[in-house]
Amino acid sequence: MKVGLAIQQVRSAEEDLANELERVGERHMTDQEVYHLTRTLADVSRRNAEKIARFQERYPVSGGIRENEVGSGLFDTVREKGAQMVGRRPESGLLLLRDLRALYTLASWASINWVILGQGAQAAKDAELLQTTKECHPDTLRTLKWTNTLIKVVSPQVLTS
Repeated sequence: MKVGLAIQQVRSAEEDLANELERVGERHMTDQEVYHLTRTLADVSRRNAEKIARFQERYPVSGGIRENEVGSGLFDTVREKGAQMVGRRPESGLLLLRDLRALYTLASWASINWVILGQGAQAAKDAELLQTTKECHPDTLRTLKWTNTLIKVVSPQVLTS
């Protein structure tokens, strides 16, 4: 049974999403809405990763793969400092669009992994796991919708200024 692998992929995707949400918030701390909402959404993603982690004992996986590693370290520090220096200049809008695109991609990745896990839980007849996927997946969809909405709001302003 490969349900354990699906659990691991959901957990990894949610952790990656949470980490990137925090990084985006830090890079765009001059935009209070983005800063505070990314923090809130990161907390939700981390909570969901913790909820799903408890099923890993039930469905162990030997070895592991993290298919969607997000860059960190010096490059992120340089981007953060650059965002701080740019502040609210037009270039910051382009940086925000780039970051929103990355968040949208990560949230999509997490969402499809929830779908796959939900289908696996249903096939395995694991009602508790299925219920957890039904409770957590909507949170990821909210992050996806928020990111999409913000892209629609920001892109006309950024691209025509």
